[in-house]
Amino acid sequence: MPRTPHANPAVRLNLPPAPLQMRGGPKGVEIWDVLRRRWLLLTPEEWVRQNFVHYLNASCRVPLSLMANEVAIRLNETSKRCDTVIYTSALRPLAIVEYKAPEVALTREVFEQIVRYNIVLRVRYLIVSNGLCHYCCRVEYEGERPRISFMPEIPLYTEMAQS
Repeated sequence: MPRTPHANPAVRLNLPPAPLQMRGGPKGVEIWDVLRRRWLLLTPEEWVRQNFVHYLNASCRVPLSLMANEVAIRLNETSKRCDTVIYTSALRPLAIVEYKAPEVALTREVFEQIVRYNIVLRVRYLIVSNGLCHYCCRVEYEGERPRISFMPEIPLYTEMAQS
């Protein structure tokens, strides 16, 4: 049986240092997910997710209580999972965050994936990161088709929530 690739915590991401908790587990190194409140196998994508959640909380001031990891949605009769969803204080979806492992390029297909998820959630912000590169798009719902524009940086939560 193929082994799950494990993240190398020594891989330096383009994010501020985060106070992550790790331990040895039966299948390898595990990392504490502050949102799901449980230990998870440390994969390259999980390494990015946990660092990015801490970045959103510490740098963008997104309250931990208004974020959720692995949010299930139904899209065209299939079950999908959004990596992280950020909510308004009224618990309406505000942003979807999609993570990839650091070695995965952020291609058009990655953006198409998050845009498909947004058919269901209709959020204002789409964020994609592989831990090295981060992109944020604002979605405007004017007319028949949403208009997506790239932003120079990920805004603070207060700015996102006001829009």
